[in-house]
Amino acid sequence: MAGRIPKQFIDELLTRSDIVDVIDSRVPLRKAGKDYKACCPFHEEKTPSFTVSADKQFYHCFGCGVHGSAIGFLMDYDHMSFVEAVEELAARAGLTVPKEAGVAFEKDKDTGADLIELMREAVRFYRQQLREHPQAGRAVEYLKKRGITGEIANEFNLGFAPDGWDNLLRTLGKDGESSPTRSASSSFHKFSREALVRAGLAVKKDSGGYYDRFRDRVMFPIEDHRGRIVAFGGRVIDDVQGSTNAAEDGMSGASKGGPKYLNSPETPLFHKGRELYGLFHARDAIKRENRVMVVEGYMDVVALAQFGIDFAVATLGTATTRDHLERLFRHAPEVIFCFDGDRAGREAAWRALENALPVLREGRQISFLFLPDGEDPDTLVRKEGREAFLARLKTALPLPDYLFDSLSRQVDLGRLDGRARLVELARPLLSKMPAGVLHQMMLDRLAELSRMDPGKLAVSAGAPELHASSSRVFRPASSGPREPPSVVRLAIAMLLQRPDLVRNVHNADALADLDMPGIALLVELLKVVKTTAEPNTASIIENFSDSEHKQNLAKLAFWQHPALEQDLETEFSGVMNRLEEASAWQKTERLLQKKHTGGLSQTEMDELARLLSLKRDNSRLSPSRH
Repeated sequence: MAGRIPKQFIDELLTRSDIVDVIDSRVPLRKAGKDYKACCPFHEEKTPSFTVSADKQFYHCFGCGVHGSAIGFLMDYDHMSFVEAVEELAARAGLTVPKEAGVAFEKDKDTGADLIELMREAVRFYRQQLREHPQAGRAVEYLKKRGITGEIANEFNLGFAPDGWDNLLRTLGKDGESSPTRSASSSFHKFSREALVRAGLAVKKDSGGYYDRFRDRVMFPIEDHRGRIVAFGGRVIDDVQGSTNAAEDGMSGASKGGPKYLNSPETPLFHKGRELYGLFHARDAIKRENRVMVVEGYMDVVALAQFGIDFAVATLGTATTRDHLERLFRHAPEVIFCFDGDRAGREAAWRALENALPVLREGRQISFLFLPDGEDPDTLVRKEGREAFLARLKTALPLPDYLFDSLSRQVDLGRLDGRARLVELARPLLSKMPAGVLHQMMLDRLAELSRMDPGKLAVSAGAPELHASSSRVFRPASSGPREPPSVVRLAIAMLLQRPDLVRNVHNADALADLDMPGIALLVELLKVVKTTAEPNTASIIENFSDSEHKQNLAKLAFWQHPALEQDLETEFSGVMNRLEEASAWQKTERLLQKKHTGGLSQTEMDELARLLSLKRDNSRLSPSRH
């Protein structure tokens, strides 16, 4: 999708979405007073502590602390990206996701339901060919030789693309660009040939005409994280393929001498840097195991699943990307890479390590398992069996150990300049990591190996700077009476739980100069609520999705305090009055101090006179506070 999604659209979407319906369709809820409850889907519990508020359009678990809006729930529960969650909710609400400029756009026809339906029909076709085509015996014999049972082949929807130029085109293709139609002579729907090209199933010749991309291959359907078929992988039946049409096919690379594995090209449905083979199929097993194993080929995934090791996925002809890792970490906190022990396998492992460092935060673990030379997961699990293979996983090298072991082998740690070289090699790698406990521990390990002072090393090795937003701290007032921090906390909680209270705030800017913990957040929150058309708790907090404050705001949305159970309008008015008085007092003190040290401008003298008059009036009207 081009551009960012406008804030106004997100606000409207959360207003028009019912979080109770969204969650209840996935996790059955029961009414509990004005809210709804269930056992938390994100951690094991016997007593329900997962609460969904229809008023706030927000969920919160009092057991594990997870919380969020309808968008956040789809991201956490269905493992969607932010954009995918927005699109899902928009489809439910009958809305079109707009561009940043606010101009509505229709989804490109390439990403519509027609291509999804086309991919479903292609799966049906390839599976039918594996059962019925005269050439299918070769494919079946190949699968048997690889030890693949009919049950597993069916479970993974394996199929067969017969040799020939137009088997798929003749069955699914038609002339023109009209909508899909059902063929009178078969049970398959017909699609335009251009649609088959857009889906990556056919190739258009430069000279005109079309031909099937996949020929004489065992076919592996590739699902996205929602279980939709978005691409295919084709494996040659013989390592040296004997297509009768090989000499004519110089374009597709799928003929004699072509690659062992041929993937769909990038299409509107398929982006190989984001998808992982077998992830949708393995999602329940990954949740059960609380870990996921990444291997290099489809056959590895299928063979491991046949032996009951069903938490494996495979990349699709590309190195593991940050998108891959972020998606995997939404499913489990531990990722184990399983590579061949040869040079190519170790190079692939190092690329995976480099891409993993920026996403390696506390609570996430990555390990590397290297298999004996000449073995891959497919061959090894058949040779050793399930238990022996699982035992190997326990020997996997944690990422920090693999990193330092690899770098240490490149230098002589017995030499001063060798240890300096180690620091130099580690510098660009450690600088990729987010700041935190794990990063500090790796710096400590590097200090131990290089025999450097940890403090000096932190600077030398490029410790990441804290972002401006996370390094900002609230300075306490230097003098004068201070309101307890709970006053600001109360104001924020009240505003989150009752956004309509903002109508009673007429001079939010007056608080901007107040030197008090949390005041900057309150001022920002007031601005967000005032500029949101129909604010609710969920839409307000979503505005802080990239902020350091989101976690605290989510907690305050469900914070229980005696003041929040009273007349909120009166309580909120009282809290805001106290903040305004504190702001006026601090401003008065600053002006008086400036008057004694350097003098005031006429404008400042008028403002001081107004503030002193206001202070006298308040003293007469209010009882003294001791």
